[in-house]
Amino acid sequence: MADVETSSFTRGEHTVVFDHYRNPGPGPVYVLLHGIGMGRAIYQDLAEELAKSGEVYALDLPGFGDSPAPGEALTIEQFGDIVADWVTSLDVENPVLVGHSMGAQVAAEALARHPEISNQGVFIAPAVNRSERTIGKQMLRLLQDFTGESPKVFIMGVYGYAKAGMRWFLKNAKYLLEHRLEETCPKITAEVLVIGGEKDRVCPRYWIEEVTELLPNGRMEEIADRGHEAVISTPHPIAALIADFAKGA
Repeated sequence: MADVETSSFTRGEHTVVFDHYRNPGPGPVYVLLHGIGMGRAIYQDLAEELAKSGEVYALDLPGFGDSPAPGEALTIEQFGDIVADWVTSLDVENPVLVGHSMGAQVAAEALARHPEISNQGVFIAPAVNRSERTIGKQMLRLLQDFTGESPKVFIMGVYGYAKAGMRWFLKNAKYLLEHRLEETCPKITAEVLVIGGEKDRVCPRYWIEEVTELLPNGRMEEIADRGHEAVISTPHPIAALIADFAKGA
């Protein structure tokens, strides 16, 4: 079990809560960004795995997890700016920005708008598939993806969405659906690993392949027999892919 310290960071009206998984030895620094309706809690198992090779920071974006909601919903670009400011405040060298689903969109904006913070990123199941940008289609795909998943995935999903609240979720879903990852990816100079699940109904293989191709320095890996929430259900293979990427980047 890694030594974990919980702290907060404030920029203007925005305060975020984050966990720091300490590792006294040499190694990379990992920054973990969650998807919509979730929080840093989904990364606990993945963070423990990554903490074996380096230091880990897992963030609750504003309005999610334990971070208070600001007065207005934030665009993906605004989330990216907040993450960049927070990462700068950590005073760490070249961290690996790891984002899942909406978190991948946020990581993409942080890397594109603030390239000085890092030259390494990992996009896990990056939202949103450009051919299915409606709230109805996305909810249907999530429900389909949950079928056959472990009870842990379902419980954490329900808890996260309930904690954020439906009003905050819907306000942010608007900006999630409006964001065009395919327009941001070509602007990213960092090396990026894109990870997809073989059975992901939310982010199917053709979308993962398109995102990878649009990145100037992108490469793709696929987790066999896994869906959109592989970061919760099977963190071990994802942690191994991320750690290997960090060593070679």
